[in-house]
Amino acid sequence: MYRLMKKEGHARRGEFETVHGTVQTPAFMNVGTSAAIKGGISSIDLVDLKCQVELCNTYHLHVRPGDDVIREMGGLHKFMNWHRPILTDSGGFQVFSLAKLRKIKEEGVTFACHLDGHRIFMGPEESMRIQSNLASTIAMAFDECVENPAPYDYVSRSIARTTRWLVRCKKELERLNALPDTLNPHQMLFGINQGSTYTDLRIQHMQEIAELDLNGYAIGGLAVGETVQEMYDTIEAVEPYMPSDKPRYLMGVGTPVNILEGVHRGIDLFDCVMPSRNARHGTLFTWDGIRILHNEKYKTDPHPLDEHCGCPVCRDHSRAYLRHLFRSNEILASRLGVMHNLYFYNTLMEKIREALDNGTFETFYKHWVPILGRRI
Repeated sequence: MYRLMKKEGHARRGEFETVHGTVQTPAFMNVGTSAAIKGGISSIDLVDLKCQVELCNTYHLHVRPGDDVIREMGGLHKFMNWHRPILTDSGGFQVFSLAKLRKIKEEGVTFACHLDGHRIFMGPEESMRIQSNLASTIAMAFDECVENPAPYDYVSRSIARTTRWLVRCKKELERLNALPDTLNPHQMLFGINQGSTYTDLRIQHMQEIAELDLNGYAIGGLAVGETVQEMYDTIEAVEPYMPSDKPRYLMGVGTPVNILEGVHRGIDLFDCVMPSRNARHGTLFTWDGIRILHNEKYKTDPHPLDEHCGCPVCRDHSRAYLRHLFRSNEILASRLGVMHNLYFYNTLMEKIREALDNGTFETFYKHWVPILGRRI
């Protein structure tokens, strides 16, 4: 259940109640693809880094270790010792991003596994069964993520099929949740809005899926080839047609500035591999802007990574030491970098919520957008 507590312009402050705890929104979901954050971050670490929701990958966990294995271990929460909400994606994006050879039909998609090439079939029912075995808090509907740009006619046919798939997802998850041996009978379903950058198709699709009265709604198929402005324009076009009493999720986005712009346009939930991926390569987000630790100027810099940050990394280590770790390819570099970036993202969301509580988000937004996007 989602409760809208306050609005400032289009920006929303809310609470999202789940069987695994209440999420304060807007929130950033930390991406643990294979039930782990890349960079050596444990579930225990995530609590200290202020993570509210972890996102895990349906496709990758189906392939390895197998959703049947995770079910046998009591579901994802027990398997990875994480007791707050978990969202699992549907596998649809991996079909788009990983499969060089794939065949999309009404039943679903046949494609080659990225590990060993064996053929996998996944459709709405298969995706729901896998996610039910994982016992995540929120299951994402199976959809087709269309690359940008794409022909109008193809996108039109694709969203019609995605809607039909969503109806099948809803029916199958309701069946699974009613079974006596289901691990999480309260599993929620989020639908995904598609339509490339065609405003009329985006609105049409959002209107269609809103009628299904799901637990939440996502905007998918962005940050996959279109310009940043096209992404913002698409959010603005779709937002008025998203149910106001359900959480709104912008999938796979993005930078701190993207998040501020998304909140400004009415988005509640975000996820992205960027903070952890960039951190593993020495690119750190700070309250002064983006810091590239490989730069020579940090060789003898005794200051904390970010003098305005209270994370364990900034409290205990200098820029010089962190640069040394990255230049030496030490595993510790990845761990410390990811710890900082996730703490920064989750603190950014905390400050956004605080600004919304105080009615000062517009001032906060205008102040931080030019700062957080600049390279130091």
